[in-house]
Amino acid sequence: RINFHRSQEKRQRYKNKPTFLRSPSRLLTMVEAATPSSSQAEVVLIGCGCPLRGMGWYHAVQMLGGECPSAKLCHIVEPWFLGAGASGPGGPEFAEFQAKTTEEHGVQYHKSLSDVPPKPSSSTKRLALISGRTVDNPRLLTEAIAAGCSVVYLEKPGAPTVAELEAMKKEAADANVAICMGYNKNVCKYVRKAREFAASTPGSHVTFVSNNTYEPTAASLGECFERNAEGMLKNMAIHELALLASFYDVSVDNIESVEADKDFSSMQTLAGPSGKEWTDFDKIKFTIKTKTGKEVSVQADRCGGDTSYAMVSDADGIELFRHSMPDEEDKANVSVLEVKYPGAMPYFFSQDPDYITVKERVAKLCATGEEAKEIATIDIAIAALSVAEYLTPVLREKLGSENAGSSKVEGVVATDPAKVASQ
Repeated sequence: RINFHRSQEKRQRYKNKPTFLRSPSRLLTMVEAATPSSSQAEVVLIGCGCPLRGMGWYHAVQMLGGECPSAKLCHIVEPWFLGAGASGPGGPEFAEFQAKTTEEHGVQYHKSLSDVPPKPSSSTKRLALISGRTVDNPRLLTEAIAAGCSVVYLEKPGAPTVAELEAMKKEAADANVAICMGYNKNVCKYVRKAREFAASTPGSHVTFVSNNTYEPTAASLGECFERNAEGMLKNMAIHELALLASFYDVSVDNIESVEADKDFSSMQTLAGPSGKEWTDFDKIKFTIKTKTGKEVSVQADRCGGDTSYAMVSDADGIELFRHSMPDEEDKANVSVLEVKYPGAMPYFFSQDPDYITVKERVAKLCATGEEAKEIATIDIAIAALSVAEYLTPVLREKLGSENAGSSKVEGVVATDPAKVASQ
């Protein structure tokens, strides 16, 4: 009777698990270690993170689900959850994911890149997908090269500073290693459709709009400012700056003028969870004109909602075209993914097809040498980060000294006095 009840309890726990963690593990024999076919890249994922929360985890489940046919996930390097974080928040969930993927897919887990075994053969093409902390990327690139990776996929922005990115570019070039960036908006449907419409409409103007879902409170934004201490332009809006560098010839040397929309934009100084104060934009809108005659706008709002879009307007500012992410097709896919991965970060779902596209093109580059079309290179990353470093003080000055309605908080100018007073 006791055994019967335990069996019932086990079955109920199995039913209560998310689909991706359900595994008839005790009925299976552990598969052999994962190895790539001749048309696949051997992927080493560095930085899995917590299931349902980490971007690395979502990369993993997409590859394990066969959604990137040129990528074979063989190794996961996870220093935190295989080390000090094993017994902390997220540790048990990671351990369960590790057990399932090892047993069902033959994925090997390692605490550091130095523990990853040599490539199974000289013909194996190894790809490093680095999805950890930005500050660790310069070191991880060096270790990935030493581990025999011929292509490295770096999540944005690639490194904390332009100088570090430039050093990484040289190191990779000296080792004949290609670096591709995870700027997925370069391949997004809404970006492509807006660019196509603008190209067919003389005299039109494109605005890229990026929104997020933080609460418009001091507590929510203060936590955001502290966690993303590099600032909005190096974090949330860096995807849009990569678009500008990729498709509009925007670079620091080619910027003729920058115009800030002071009516829309807001900059605040707020305390984070640690008590330390941080100054950043909670929303910003600006227009860049280049010396080569191009003009484009970016709008980013931490509290703007869960829909991002690209808008095309005429010379008088009248909207002619808009395409959003997610659109109706995307929303149908989102509904499926919400059931498949309950509780996961919502932005995983809206950008799911784009993550697949970027990984597949980078993996195919590694496996076959085929050009990774529209995938941002490290040169684009350098240009985007350079523009972010250039724009941050420029926009702060414009929103401060030029805005007659501004007021100061802790010695830093904020553009919305009423909002500041209410914090």
